[in-house]
Amino acid sequence: MQQKIEVGIAKDVLSGWHAMFAAWLIALLASLAVLFVGEVMGQAPCNLCWFQRAFMFPLAIVLGVASLRSDASAWRYALPLALTGLGVALFHSLLYMGLIPERITPCSQGVSCTSADMTILGNLPLPMLAALAFGAIALLMLLVRSKVHE
Repeated sequence: MQQKIEVGIAKDVLSGWHAMFAAWLIALLASLAVLFVGEVMGQAPCNLCWFQRAFMFPLAIVLGVASLRSDASAWRYALPLALTGLGVALFHSLLYMGLIPERITPCSQGVSCTSADMTILGNLPLPMLAALAFGAIALLMLLVRSKVHE
């Protein structure tokens, strides 16, 4: 009997709602973090950072509403936003790492994303953190999708 309860709890922890809520927390924290960097620290975002914000901010709203309503079908809207944002963030990260030629410079306006001001904890660059956030949200949305189709 105890084992059945533990299995039931484990399935509940991995439920679609929990994954949706976790994705919302990631999107909310990422949105608040970039607002803090931009508005409090006064760092103007580059063009690619703006594009990433354009995909992260709606995710915070869509996933928040979906969590409140327990609407697992929201993965249909959130997954394309997360994957597109991930694509922009990966491109931005490749540019940051110098794997994309210098002649492609969308970071020419505002603060350079390669400056020390654009890192957290000394060596974690914001474009890579954005890629991690979008990737985690996309994986969580795939988990929600799999729970819906069980």
